[in-house]
Amino acid sequence: MLTEERHQAILARLELDEIVKVSDLLQQLEASESTIRRDLQDLEDKGFLVRIHGGAKKSQQLGFEPNMTEKTAKFQSEKQLIAKQAASVIKDGEVIYLDAGTTTLEMIPFLKTIHALKVVTNSVKHASLLIDHSIDTLILGGTIKIATNAVLGITASEQLRKLRFNRCFMGMNGGHTEAGFTTPDPEEAMIKQIAIEQSQQAYVLLDHSKFQQTTFAQVATIEAATIITDYCPKNYLTKFRVKTTLMEVFA
Repeated sequence: MLTEERHQAILARLELDEIVKVSDLLQQLEASESTIRRDLQDLEDKGFLVRIHGGAKKSQQLGFEPNMTEKTAKFQSEKQLIAKQAASVIKDGEVIYLDAGTTTLEMIPFLKTIHALKVVTNSVKHASLLIDHSIDTLILGGTIKIATNAVLGITASEQLRKLRFNRCFMGMNGGHTEAGFTTPDPEEAMIKQIAIEQSQQAYVLLDHSKFQQTTFAQVATIEAATIITDYCPKNYLTKFRVKTTLMEVFA
């Protein structure tokens, strides 16, 4: 097996498991221990993992956040399936909060058939598309974060605290059974936290790659929301089902 192929296999294993052991990689990759350890060193040097005694764990980029273009390109079909499932729980006449994010953006075309729906959002991009679909829309006021098109700041927070929602639909960078739901930006975390608190029912839209991932700022505990996902990786399934409700598109 070529070096690049081994590296891809190791990274793929890390996507499924929080930790990989050298002993397991020896069997999987049919390579010598010295070769595996060299591979782990190379991947650590590139920032993909952190070596630990007997193996490695995935590197967590706590403060890193990709922009909207980068986010949109990942797991596009999965996001559309998650979005369709999320929209299906909304009832006629409800008031919902639609968080900034690429998966929540995919919900908007599915909202057209819901009668007397009112949507509050903190996203300029979401608000524009909602208006294009003739959906009753309120956008929060405040400072616009260019990378995510999200409206943030004290003005937005104060406005949001005065509103109530039947449901909120949240984008998130990670969901972890211990660390909870997290996002890299503390200001965005605050807006997300308030929206969840002001909602009768909260949903977090999470594709399979974000399970057991952690970023810098906690939004809420994992128990605070129902997770709508394409699927939860099998090795995390029991942990999450104990703490929260999972709606899996591929269940």
